[in-house]
Amino acid sequence: MTSIVSLSYKELLATFKHILKQNKLKFTNQREIVLYTLYTNTQHFTSEDLYLLIKKEYPQLSIGIATVYRTLTLLEENDIVSSISLGVQGKKYEIANKPHHDHIICEICHTIVEFENKEIEELQDVIAKENGFKLTNHLMQLYGVCKVCQEK
Repeated sequence: MTSIVSLSYKELLATFKHILKQNKLKFTNQREIVLYTLYTNTQHFTSEDLYLLIKKEYPQLSIGIATVYRTLTLLEENDIVSSISLGVQGKKYEIANKPHHDHIICEICHTIVEFENKEIEELQDVIAKENGFKLTNHLMQLYGVCKVCQEK
């Protein structure tokens, strides 16, 4: 099976259509726009933010927030999108079609910054080996207060 990270939009769309068919769901323009909007944006979206962006960019499209919620759930269950839990503030979603990265999240405004650090990645492997593990995956989320919020 091809890694989701290496898929073009055309391939990702074909995968999505297959998932819909397996789940006996119809392929609709609304569902595709949810996928396409996530694919073409680098931001992390709450369901509501994604819904509002779609309404703004596609004013002629009839789409409800429930469609966005259900589509995101289906995409997440099938590893096409990933989410970051913000506790009572809900989740923020991003397309999973990117190379591995970690996140630092502002506890006040919930801004999310992606970062990569080779030394941290290597240290995680060392720690896993020291504890008798073969590392297969990880999720790192660092929390703090961003520069903008510190200045307020």
